[in-house]
Amino acid sequence: MQFIDLNTQQKRIRDDIEARLKAVLDHGRYVMGPEIDEIEETLAGFSGVTHGMGCASGTDALLLALLAKGISPGDVILTTPFTFIATAEVVSLLGAVPVFVDIDPRTFNMDPQALEQTILAMDSGSGDAALPGIKNLPKAMGIIVVDLFGQIADYDRIEAIADKHGMFVIEDAAQSFGALQKDKKSCSFGHIACTSFFPAKPLGCYGDGGMCFTNDQEADTIMRSLRMHGQGSDRYDNVRIGINGRIDSFQAAVLLSKFSVFPEELELRQQAAERYNSLLGDSDKVLSPLVEQDNQSAWAQYTLMAAKASWRDQILDHMKTREVPTAVYYPKPLHLQDAFTNLGYSIGDFPVTEDCAARVFSLPMHPYLSEEDQEIVAKAVLSFEPE
Repeated sequence: MQFIDLNTQQKRIRDDIEARLKAVLDHGRYVMGPEIDEIEETLAGFSGVTHGMGCASGTDALLLALLAKGISPGDVILTTPFTFIATAEVVSLLGAVPVFVDIDPRTFNMDPQALEQTILAMDSGSGDAALPGIKNLPKAMGIIVVDLFGQIADYDRIEAIADKHGMFVIEDAAQSFGALQKDKKSCSFGHIACTSFFPAKPLGCYGDGGMCFTNDQEADTIMRSLRMHGQGSDRYDNVRIGINGRIDSFQAAVLLSKFSVFPEELELRQQAAERYNSLLGDSDKVLSPLVEQDNQSAWAQYTLMAAKASWRDQILDHMKTREVPTAVYYPKPLHLQDAFTNLGYSIGDFPVTEDCAARVFSLPMHPYLSEEDQEIVAKAVLSFEPE
């Protein structure tokens, strides 16, 4: 049994992939070929925004978004400690300061109430001991909100808070491309949205790739310049400091092929999640994922929580004996990573995040997961007996 099955998908579309890759070989425009414009227009239309700009990775997408918003050394960006390091890494790369906000214990996304508390404490200059990492810092410029495991965060509340305090919002949709909230698609929230096309994502390429989405024409223009070394009117006219952040034509061709089956795969992911929910929903040993009302997850992962933190590793060992693959995403939250030691955080600073990080684990999840395999997985989970 595979944790993520990319082979079955490839068999479905192999002929189309090869035809599109052959077209790239034939026209020879390996960088910024016609496939780039096509995938940008296609995915922007799918997401319901006016501009989509392909780039080299989800990390570069976040970096380009921050650069487009003018972030510079000393600026403060609020984000979550329960995510992949790229979310906060790009902030530090620019010399800015990531300030973490705790999460909701059931959705794993940023807690709007904790966000408001953090902002108010920063604005008052109180250095509230219950809200670490904020003393003697300037007003936060923006918020990077993560749609973890495929579910869109609570943007109604978060964007209202951001507007009240004069902050921009960036949607980190690396795991949520294709998800819905009140009939609005992922990558249409915030001032700029960013996603990743890493192969394991709901829509992935065969290498690295990413995209920025926005309805802001000026931001799109700036990001297009930034991804090509700050290019102006031509390649030797540089109007700003940028990066080499382009997606290549081969990856864009793969994405075009894979997008042809993507809407169907989203539905298959939903069906797989519903089967897991039905099979595991009554367990007293694990908590099934909670999807908020009016949300539809893209189900990048199907993540359970052990009822007790002490059970998580026992469950993983038990699943291994049953030859069922599992994964633990983000066992060490960002505020405890060595890379962020300079921020001064310590154990206990974000109790909800730390509790979730100690209890979560993910089951096999992909569009081609059979009912038989799901029953095997569920039986393995349900047969666990704590020591």
